[in-house]
Amino acid sequence: MKKLKNFLIFCLVLSSTTVFAQKDLFKEKVHIKGEDTLKYRIMYPENFSEDNQYPVVLFLHGAGERGNDNKKQLANGSKLFTDKINRGAFPAIVIFPQCPKDSYWSNADVDRSSYPISLKFPKDKEATKPMQLVIDLMEEVTSKDYVNKEKVYVGGLSMGGMGTFEILSRQPDMFAAAFAICGNGNAELAKEYATKVDLWIFHGADDNVVDPKGSVKMVNAILENGGKPNFTLYADDNHNSWDSAFAEPELLTWLFSKSKK
Repeated sequence: MKKLKNFLIFCLVLSSTTVFAQKDLFKEKVHIKGEDTLKYRIMYPENFSEDNQYPVVLFLHGAGERGNDNKKQLANGSKLFTDKINRGAFPAIVIFPQCPKDSYWSNADVDRSSYPISLKFPKDKEATKPMQLVIDLMEEVTSKDYVNKEKVYVGGLSMGGMGTFEILSRQPDMFAAAFAICGNGNAELAKEYATKVDLWIFHGADDNVVDPKGSVKMVNAILENGGKPNFTLYADDNHNSWDSAFAEPELLTWLFSKSKK
């Protein structure tokens, strides 16, 4: 019995150590522009050298990970990039910014009085402050000589899926490919990036938080504007369709195979 207890304690310690090790790979950073601050985490490839060039991946988290601790944004998606096999196969600079609690990545009117939530995306509003800061950060990062400017990517889930569509509409020439999980967006703006950026869109058909018809709408808009997006609808998934998306064996292979058109 004592041996079993000691073994269980060892497993718990090992598990905790692994989690902390993953977080340690993402260094805490702050991006400051004027009086505004964006907290973010960044992971560099193993054996990083400024003499080489690397792809960049921007990941936008969901509403539940908003805050100012510069940690919660790693809750979903970070393991995909810290996985030892993935990290070796796809060396890249990976950025996880954190949105403050009182804001959103996309400029959306959100009504949570009923579910699925009601979402409206104004066409001509300026970007939210967090999105402005993310764009400024990405412009700074991608200006570096060690960045492969032909292989810059963005992805996100839920609020971050909406932010993915939004940043594409505002910076269509920055990205080669993008993935949006259980998101939504302004279909009128799809024309800005439909033929410029390769997309893979995911949603759960049983999503009772963000209506899957939002992703269907965005797929249709991209098709109507000449794009050819991948679209995966998981029949039995609710809002956490990111679990299925992150488990897709071809996701990273697809993403890192893309270069700007």
